[in-house]
Amino acid sequence: MPITNVTVLGAGTMGHGIAHAAIAGGYATRMYDVSDAAVAKGRGAIEQIVRQGVELGKMSAGEADAMLGRLSVTTRLPEALHDADIVIEAAPEKIDLKLALFAQIEQHAPAAAIIASNTSALSITELAGSLQNPARVAGMHFFNPVHKMKLIEMVQALESAPATLAAIEDVSRRMGKETVLVRESPGFITTRVNASIGNEAFYMLMEGVASARDIDKALKLGLNHPMGPFEMVDLVGLDTRLSILEYLHRTLGEKYRPSPLLVQYVKAGRLGRKVGRGVYEYAG
Repeated sequence: MPITNVTVLGAGTMGHGIAHAAIAGGYATRMYDVSDAAVAKGRGAIEQIVRQGVELGKMSAGEADAMLGRLSVTTRLPEALHDADIVIEAAPEKIDLKLALFAQIEQHAPAAAIIASNTSALSITELAGSLQNPARVAGMHFFNPVHKMKLIEMVQALESAPATLAAIEDVSRRMGKETVLVRESPGFITTRVNASIGNEAFYMLMEGVASARDIDKALKLGLNHPMGPFEMVDLVGLDTRLSILEYLHRTLGEKYRPSPLLVQYVKAGRLGRKVGRGVYEYAG
């Protein structure tokens, strides 16, 4: 079945980024979230990315208008799903929330629709197993910021069909992304490695090995990382990182036990850039 339209569930940081990638790939795209404020904020973020593309000479004003013309937003889930060729779920990393959304997808989306989850760590097999046809489900893990990051991790669940993976790979390519195929394992490739680096950085900070800025500087200049681990965790959210580590700790064992300092930061409300303070302080 050729894919001509995409539905993205979620208009937050990842959701609007995925919707932007979809319209940039030529797909008619619906973006859903639970409130008018959420979808308006997501649409505004997409418009800003497109305007920046025009200002940088990456596209003409006419091309930008055509891209934005392929985007619609809604707070009505049945409307978002009723004729979707592929549904990309980008809800927060809570398994109960995602399972509830999958139940709605099964109720309202076409039976042949491909279903992809953008989860960075949760079990695609568990999500797929909640449906009558788990073969149409796989993972499609994007990276923040979506419009700049080239990778998508395609995650093969226990029963993901070859045709499902082929469809997701084709959509990814049209979005301008490159893919790697991962057999489902907690944390896939990137989340597992990145969580380990970030957690070790917190242990070093807690032990007084070096300052946060010097740890970040060492990894950027010595290991050629584009961002230091503390800059990264402030961007993605300390609460999100803690949730991922707790899941990896439960599923993979002691080496993923979250640093007590990370736990303290989250309890103190130091969640990162989104609240103005994490490992670092942010003005305004």
